[in-house]
Amino acid sequence: MTRLLRTALALLVAPLLCAGALAQAPADCPPVAPEPTPDQLAAGTRDARDHGFLWRISRDGRSSWLYGTLHVAKLAWAFPGPAQRDALARSDTLALELDLLDPTLQARMAQALAAQPKVALPASLQARLDRQAQAECLPRQAIAALAPEMQVAVLATLAGRRDGFDAAYGIDAVLAGYGRAAKLDIVSLETPELQLRTLQMGSPAETVELVEGALAEMESGRARAALRRMATIWADGDLAELQRYESWCDCVKTAADRASLVRLLDERNPKLADSIAQLHAVGQRVFAAVGSLHMIGPTGLPTLMAQRGYRVERIVFPQKPQETRP
Repeated sequence: MTRLLRTALALLVAPLLCAGALAQAPADCPPVAPEPTPDQLAAGTRDARDHGFLWRISRDGRSSWLYGTLHVAKLAWAFPGPAQRDALARSDTLALELDLLDPTLQARMAQALAAQPKVALPASLQARLDRQAQAECLPRQAIAALAPEMQVAVLATLAGRRDGFDAAYGIDAVLAGYGRAAKLDIVSLETPELQLRTLQMGSPAETVELVEGALAEMESGRARAALRRMATIWADGDLAELQRYESWCDCVKTAADRASLVRLLDERNPKLADSIAQLHAVGQRVFAAVGSLHMIGPTGLPTLMAQRGYRVERIVFPQKPQETRP
């Protein structure tokens, strides 16, 4: 899994940009994700199983929750299972990385995207990028105005559509809709500007290196395979395998890779933890849902909340892996 695919899994910006950008698919393209039918909604609600990773965090006589999400998913996974529904019912605030349904946030994101510096790629590399967009059935004009880092992030997010993983069913966006239906207070823990700064490379040479590496992974099929593996781990709630992420992701090979991981996770996690703690401290019962990679390691949110004086208990879901394998 390249640094870029890891970024696509750790940030919500790229999945949001996929919405509405895809071409009507010809025969050799994956279909555009349809709206669920009433029968699918009824069956999904009735048969929903818990997926992902859930912790109860308790302090001052109240409990809040940490939930590790997946930014692209299958329709069947988008329905909260019994443990998730119970935790949401016991919460009054839904805290997301970004509330993807907030029109004000969407406008800020558009402004921030327009303001991003845009590196001109070498002609041969731009041609490869254009071919990859075509391979993913994405109209070139849909991403042409974006910085190259964002262009490849969007394409990496699309890598799993032929396996049924779609940003339209991303767990964060689904929760934003669920929270509105349940009349929860919804807050964004981060800003679009922060997420875009996290993705921006430090120099034109680093941008070119990132785009070259990302395209090599997508062209070879390795990006698709890595996304499939990550989705399987999430669907099965396999925390042990998620915690071994660096041993199998093939994404921490250089000093630049390590710096990127620190920027994506280690530098963001304490701020996320502080924001969750502030909400809990003023009396709110918080269901905090962020990407699953924020939950692992010594700077993962469960560890950081324990360091802040919370009792942290993982909720283990009953699983039938054969039902969740992609």
